[in-house]
Amino acid sequence: MATTPISILNPLLLLLLLSRPLTVAAPGGGKWDLLLSNIGVSAMHMQLLNNDRVIIFDLTDFGPSNISLPNNRCRNNSRDLTLKIDCTAHSVEYNVVTNSIRPLYIFTNTWCSSGATMVDGSLLQTGGYNDGDQNTRVFKACTKGACDWQEFDHVLTKRRWYATNHILPDGRQIIIGGTGQFNYEFYPKRSGADLSYNLPFLSQTNDPRIENNLYPFVFLNVDGNLFIFANNRAILFDYIKGVVVRNYPTIPGGDPRNYPSSGSAVLLPLHLGVSNIVTAAEVLVCGGAPKGSFTSTSNGNFIGALNTCGRIRITDPNPQWVMESMPLARVMGDMVLLPNGNVLIVNGASSGVAGWDLGRDPVLTPVVYRPNNPVESRFENQASSTRPRMYHSTAVLLRDGRVLVSGSNPNAYYSFARARFPTDLTVEAFSPDYLDGGSVNLRPSIVSPASRANIGYGKQLPITFTVKGTVNKNLLMVTMVAPAFSTHSFSMNQRLLVLGSGSEIGASLRARGRSSYQVRVRTPGSSILAPPGYYLLFVVHQDVPSQGIWVQIK
Repeated sequence: MATTPISILNPLLLLLLLSRPLTVAAPGGGKWDLLLSNIGVSAMHMQLLNNDRVIIFDLTDFGPSNISLPNNRCRNNSRDLTLKIDCTAHSVEYNVVTNSIRPLYIFTNTWCSSGATMVDGSLLQTGGYNDGDQNTRVFKACTKGACDWQEFDHVLTKRRWYATNHILPDGRQIIIGGTGQFNYEFYPKRSGADLSYNLPFLSQTNDPRIENNLYPFVFLNVDGNLFIFANNRAILFDYIKGVVVRNYPTIPGGDPRNYPSSGSAVLLPLHLGVSNIVTAAEVLVCGGAPKGSFTSTSNGNFIGALNTCGRIRITDPNPQWVMESMPLARVMGDMVLLPNGNVLIVNGASSGVAGWDLGRDPVLTPVVYRPNNPVESRFENQASSTRPRMYHSTAVLLRDGRVLVSGSNPNAYYSFARARFPTDLTVEAFSPDYLDGGSVNLRPSIVSPASRANIGYGKQLPITFTVKGTVNKNLLMVTMVAPAFSTHSFSMNQRLLVLGSGSEIGASLRARGRSSYQVRVRTPGSSILAPPGYYLLFVVHQDVPSQGIWVQIK
């Protein structure tokens, strides 16, 4: 049962929220900081916006949350399945700079919905459950604290619950699948002409007893087609013509990797190089639950999670999966691309599946995967957290290189006292080892361009930066990262481009004064490589990234 809602106007709460973070030291690389002990809602969904605010929300049918709506505002919804009149918020805005929160107003149910940012940097959020399953919602980034959700009824042609979004080269978003939906549609609609379109692959990979192909893993390939992974199979899909271009081999072992088996996946960094042409793209799928796990958990038998990752070069003429073993088995983990091109794997459990109280044995130790290392030396355990992050946990990259981690509520409602894994309302940050004090002299600081600069496609981009120590020109890299929408162990629209590295950009390095340097890179050549919108731009020196700056490409 939920505790009594806390008013946002209470000065004691504000004092708590603005208190200094608690740092937790632990063996292994990196460190954990407890930022806030109570944000009021469970972070089922998270998205970083280009104003350094993170939009966090769960669902409206949980009953009261732990934070009140301001100004005595209440939500009066006769279709709510739990509480018709609710004066608490189910979404908050987290301000990274001030380490504070602000309650937001959502009217219809966002349970297990999807989303991604649009060209102007706004968050488009789609679907949900019950009264919200065909709705869209938009949150526009602003800095004056006056922004809130805008909601639009019955915009989607189908009910979208557990669907996946991805931004396309023309700036639209494609929304794929969902419970009982073996189809896709686009947003925004083109003069009402866009309908939904069948995708038989989703019905072919669907087990009707389990529906273990929900939240499919979707990535835009460098040829403009979509890589779609569902259950244990993948296709390359031409969404314009509506045809399957290629069928990929089943992942070895044949175990399911999507919800509720809930592994995770990333498109590994795309290297542009001097030619500004990308011919190779790789996908990494990690963790999940073995076949039969969902049925077993329903009978009280919690099977150990998978410790395998499958890596496949999706652009090869004859692509094959290459299997690797993680040091820790994991289901319900989150995979986050770090600015230096490595992958952080965090959160989750070592047995069971996703669902209400269907996971056991929390995995408290994150792992870093270094894709460019030799096969046997790619994984490295990191500092352990003290907090279980089970079902409905999330993780997003911040501009300063930390990873914001929150959520965990494997309970049907807010439950703090009697639950095996109580609802967690805290927010933590994991700081990778590149933020350790010993890296200060290696860390670049971008001077220009200014943050929020507009950049075009295929243009020369001079970047001025400072470094306290000596610069190794062969160990420089410039990366561009799309902020992702994190929910249910998958980060939608996550993408990292390497604009130049090593000798490619080292040759352009010029001193501009004491500890000041300039390099030149070429921006992505097309919207297929980098769909229009806001990205974080980083200079990386000896694996240590600068603080990012926001750039908009369109």
